[in-house]
Parts: sequence; C-alpha cells; structure tokens
Amino acid sequence: MPQTLNAPTNVVRPANYINGRWIEVGDGTFNTVVDKYHGTELARIPHATEAQMEEAIAAASASREPLRKMSAGERSEKLDALAALIAKRQEELAMLIVREGGKPLGYAKGEIVRCIATVRTAAAEALRFTGESVPIDHGAGAGKTAFTKRFPIGVIAAITPFNFPLNLVLHKVAPAMAVGCPVVLKPAPQAPLSAFVLGQMLEEIGWPKGAFSVMLCGIPVAEKLVKDERIAMLSFTGSDKVGWHLKAICGKKKVALELGGNASVIIDEGTDLTAAAKTVAMGANLYAGQTCISTQRIYAVKSVFNDFRDLLVKEFGSLKSGEPSDPAVSVGPIIDKGHFERISTWVDEAVKGGAHILVGGKAIDAERNIYAATLLTSTKHDMKVNCAEVFGPVAVIEQATDFSDAVAKVNDSTYGLQAGVYTNNFAHVKLAHDQLEVGGVIINNVPGFRVDSMPYGGVKDSGLGREGLKYAMEEMTEPRLIVY
Repeated sequence: MPQTLNAPTNVVRPANYINGRWIEVGDGTFNTVVDKYHGTELARIPHATEAQMEEAIAAASASREPLRKMSAGERSEKLDALAALIAKRQEELAMLIVREGGKPLGYAKGEIVRCIATVRTAAAEALRFTGESVPIDHGAGAGKTAFTKRFPIGVIAAITPFNFPLNLVLHKVAPAMAVGCPVVLKPAPQAPLSAFVLGQMLEEIGWPKGAFSVMLCGIPVAEKLVKDERIAMLSFTGSDKVGWHLKAICGKKKVALELGGNASVIIDEGTDLTAAAKTVAMGANLYAGQTCISTQRIYAVKSVFNDFRDLLVKEFGSLKSGEPSDPAVSVGPIIDKGHFERISTWVDEAVKGGAHILVGGKAIDAERNIYAATLLTSTKHDMKVNCAEVFGPVAVIEQATDFSDAVAKVNDSTYGLQAGVYTNNFAHVKLAHDQLEVGGVIINNVPGFRVDSMPYGGVKDSGLGREGLKYAMEEMTEPRLIVY
C-alpha cells in the first residue's frame, strides 16, 4: 500500500540560498515544484536575478581563501558531519524525492543510502588525496627530487538533473568540498527541493559563507554562470544537446559533461536467461526508465533470442506501475507532460515504421503521466526509440547473429556511456572490454549498475571526464610540480 507522505512545508524554504542568505525575492517569476503523482504544489521558488547570480559568483570567488586555509582534516570532518545529517534525515529526504521526482519509494530510499556513501567516501578521500612522485633522477635531473601536489582549480559551476536530485548534486558538491572548491549550483527545475535542503545542511555544519550557493534561474542568468571568467570549471549532468551547447559557450574553463545515452545489454548463449530477464526488465523500467544508464537496447544472440524475448515479455508485463509511494511500484510517473507525450509519440512513430509492440506501448494513466513498461522489436536503426535516448520505460530487443555482431550493434551508436554483457565465456568478456566503445562494461549485469566510488562517464556523445569521488577530485584540481 502507498505510504503517507508528509508535506514538505517544514523541509524546504521557498528561497534561493546565496552567499549565506536565504532570499525570497527574485526577478518576479517563480518555479513551481509539484508532486509528480498527485499534481499538488510543493513549493514556489523565485527565479534569481542577474545581480543575485553576480553576488553568488563573487562570494564563491571570495571564499577560495578561507577554503584554502582549511586543512584536509577539517574538510573531511565537515563532510563527515554532512553525512551524519543526511543519515539522521534519510526518511524525510527519501519522501521528498518521491514527491518532487516521482521516484519509487524503494529507489528513493536507495538514493539516500548512496548519498551517505558518497559523502563518507569524499570525507575519506580528502585525507588521502595527493599528487605523485616524479622520477627524474637521471640525465639532466640527476640528484634532483620532483613531485606534484594537487591544488583546487577554483569555483565550480554545477548544473544537475532531476533524476537523482540529491545524489547527483553530491557527486559535484562532495568532491568539491573535499578539495576546497566553492560551488554555485543550479539544480533541475523539476526537482530542486533536495538541493535546497542540502543548502540548509551545509549552513548547519558551518561550511564557509559563500562557498556554496544554490538557486533557480532563467536561461540568460544560467548562461551568465556558465560564461563567467571567474568560474574555473563547469560540471554538467543532463542532455547531450544542452551539454554540448554549454561547452561551446563557456570559454576557456575546464568542462566535465555527463550526458547519458541509449545503453545496451548483450545476452550471450550459456547465460541464465531467467535471472537475466528479471534484471534486464527492471534495468529498463525502474523509475520509468528515467536514468541515463537505463537499459534501452537489448541484443540477444540468435541461439537464445526467442527464449530470452519470451522471458523478457513476461517480466515486463509483471512490473507494477502507479503511485511511487507504493513499495511494490517500479514504474511511476514520467517527470512532466512534455516528456510523457514525447515518449508516446516516439513509440507510435516506431510502430508506424514497422516496429512490433511485444508488451506495453500505451499510456496507463495519462493524467498522471504514467506510461506502460514497453518492449519493441523489429525496429530500424534510425528510429528514435533505437538511436536516440528515450529516457522512459521503453526498450527494444533485437537479434544478433553472434557475440561479435552484438558488439558491433552496441557500438553503432553516437552514445557510449555503459553497456551490460551477460556471458560466461571469458573470451567474450575480454572481447567486450577491448572492443565496446563505452566508458564502462558491466559483466552479468545491466548498464545501470553503479557504485559511487567508481569512475563513471562516457565517450562519444555521452560526455567528457569522469565522476566518482576520487576521479571528480582529480577533475577539480590541477597538479603543481616542484623540483629541487
């Protein structure tokens, strides 16, 4: 049964957090955040003005000095204090994510568990993060010693998506805190409230004034943040179209982009097909497929295609859709009406082009933006459900002649974030790692597998750079060499 959700009126202040102050006035327009299932209003946050963005950037720049004076131990202690606050409020935070993001309750609780791990890992990494010894004791360097020390790059502009409204924020904020970089954050307008709660928690632990600001704003003000020369790095997670546009306009600053894709799974012969079908069905539809490594393209080799297809249809059909506060629900609402209608249109276009619906292919509750878990086959490469990122509960299954053909089909994409490979053939494991054009190859699991400490990122249109605490800290610092 659905769980009772507490109203968030005492959880989130309807204000932007700028330079240590909560500011309830903006440019006169507001961002309204609604419960994604019930449609009720949760909060109205003012859009920040250009002057307010200027204040945030100036304050962040000024905070570099107090951050520089903090020892690694002090930064680690602050991160530990933040992790303790998240742990203390985890039930409340999970319910907030259910409401603002429409995320199924179990998945929302899992996000908070991951948030705690993310921050605790950052606290540990702050203590052991270092440069390297450089071997130059030869030739012209004979008798000399050289090593590098890593220094914070400066102010980070962080722009985050709706689907992990707290953990993906922390994947930018926690490593920045660990190395001493200030952050100006623009969260997703669909689900920003968790980020504002983070501002409250950073205020509570005594993080230096101005070293973290979070605000909602219109595109011109957001582009001021991206273009400003005082910003040393842009860290963006979102669509490839927006990400590459921001890279084009941001100037000389460093850029990290996490841009998603149309992630694939290969099903090889000799695989436990029943177990794989359960995991793949969930990997394609959990949170209505609204993750950048949601399983979208499935390639089964010829010898097992029919059996796996039939098992997968059964698993897709068994998934429960509906109210995200119900612990049994896997497929909740699409984030908004625009995306709901786009997904429906893409499926309809595929069917008109010759694709076959194996299961789903229709709205379950159009009023609440709930679309059925959908599996298609006989798709063509240029269909949007195949070549683009659906970001919904839609997957395609197609036959590959053999394992090498499946690898080629996975690579026939402009994206390359992660891929799953179900096989018990070690030669195929090696081949997949050697030839798949992705940032991560996940063996005997779906591409949606992620542990927060591992390097995470993609190639091709899926982005630049890597997240994962230590790896993000490397992105946010620069090595400085000393020779003596």
